[in-house]
Amino acid sequence: MYEPIRTKSVHSMADTDFPHRTREEELDIQLAGHLAALLAVTDDLGLGHAAELIAEQLTRLRGTPPVRTSAPLHGGPDAIELHRRALAHAGRALVVAASRADTTAAILAAERMDAHKAALPSPAPLPAQPLAPAH
Repeated sequence: MYEPIRTKSVHSMADTDFPHRTREEELDIQLAGHLAALLAVTDDLGLGHAAELIAEQLTRLRGTPPVRTSAPLHGGPDAIELHRRALAHAGRALVVAASRADTTAAILAAERMDAHKAALPSPAPLPAQPLAPAH
């Protein structure tokens, strides 16, 4: 009544000799990617010391120093956008570093978040509204 299955199940095909990465290896790759993006923006901003610290972490994760080719940008409206991007990249790096329990990278990412947040203009305060009387 039923025709026999002639092909292998996708589940059994997954057990082939295909090289799989461990969770730790995947997190290392993700962290290195976020740090590389943060390094590129940090180089664009001309923040030499911070860029060197990030490059050290990338070298530790990848085993080779990162390629750096950016010319620094100093000030201007583009710098504000670069600080916003750097803040986002540092936040992503912090999340991954925390999940892989990499204290050194997590501290570096948190410090970069603080520095980039401080470089952004503060938002305008909301107008004060009178409190409604309690009844």
